[in-house]
Amino acid sequence: MSAGPQYRDREWLENEIGRLLDFYHPQCLDEVHGGYIAQFNEETGEIYDRESKHLVATCRFISNFSIAITLDDARDATEHGVDFLLSHHQDNEHGGFHWLLEGTTPLDSKRVCYGHAFVLLALARAANAGVGVTEEDIEAAALLLNDRFRDPNSGLYRSEFTADWSSAAEYRGQNANMHLCEAMLAAYETTGQDRYLRRALEIAETITVDLTTATDGLVWEHYTPTWEHDFEYNKNDPEHTFRPWGYQPGHQIEWAKLLGSLARHTDADWLLSRAAELFDAAITHGWDDERGGLYYSIDLDRDPLVTDKYSWEIAEAIGAAAVLFQQTGQERYLDWYDQFWAYADRHLINPEAHNWYTKVSEANDPIPRTEGVVVEPGYHPIGACFESIRSLC
Repeated sequence: MSAGPQYRDREWLENEIGRLLDFYHPQCLDEVHGGYIAQFNEETGEIYDRESKHLVATCRFISNFSIAITLDDARDATEHGVDFLLSHHQDNEHGGFHWLLEGTTPLDSKRVCYGHAFVLLALARAANAGVGVTEEDIEAAALLLNDRFRDPNSGLYRSEFTADWSSAAEYRGQNANMHLCEAMLAAYETTGQDRYLRRALEIAETITVDLTTATDGLVWEHYTPTWEHDFEYNKNDPEHTFRPWGYQPGHQIEWAKLLGSLARHTDADWLLSRAAELFDAAITHGWDDERGGLYYSIDLDRDPLVTDKYSWEIAEAIGAAAVLFQQTGQERYLDWYDQFWAYADRHLINPEAHNWYTKVSEANDPIPRTEGVVVEPGYHPIGACFESIRSLC
């Protein structure tokens, strides 16, 4: 079997999901505190921190196991995470979810829209897999987001509040809204309720159309409280974990995937044309023609800024190419799909353990994570396989 058809083969893609989960499971199941352990040395597979429980990692594990529900033990692993999410991350006093726990003790209780978006996504994925989550649970998570985070003037969502909801940060960001669009879409696909699809479309059009008229079509990351572009925010911190300065090619192509996914459910004529523009922009400005891979960020002149390459970008590119080929039939997307997978195979996947490295250098040398709190337990590559199966198989 040649490389291209292999990457488009359902059995191969399902096996890839299984191999990715095998890196984490069953060691990721915390039998002491509940929930998951996410801090694995990407080179050796050894656990270096058993206590830290990040809200995003918990939700992404739930999503991973929900996608893999037909695999052995995935149902139990999904239920294990949902129980911990609703019993320990959830704050019954103030409402909402703690950002970071140590064991079961809250360490950081700020209310972060980005994290709450993943709560909605995790619950939608678990419900879709038939794992102990109801449509009422999904609705409660969506109502919390709409009641607490949504700004009725813009239709977009504020980024952060204090633990008691008494004060909101001034920062506004597209990233949380992008993942909320993803979560609303998942809620729609699980429940069939049009209100989730309408909200996803509203977010998508505001971020990728309305706000890009000032940036020649590219999605900027950071904004003021009135949703004016903030080109100074974190200008001296282009490698910030959640809020890096610069345009991110990975987010341009991730939005292309989301717009293509939305086009499955509505005939809004702008979706596929805008998706194509964002896909092409990511490749034009972000692809390393010499060594392959997408640069992490580019500056205002569209020149490479942070030249490390993160695996989540390629995973999102795989999903985008698959969805856009399904929606348009254009062979160029299938060609890029194969090229993205070939790059991942060669440079991003640990040949011993089969996990994906978080990032590699500009020259594609692995930079394995060996410390720090983890928020990416294989979520993006598993998502790439999920989208590929839905689109191509």
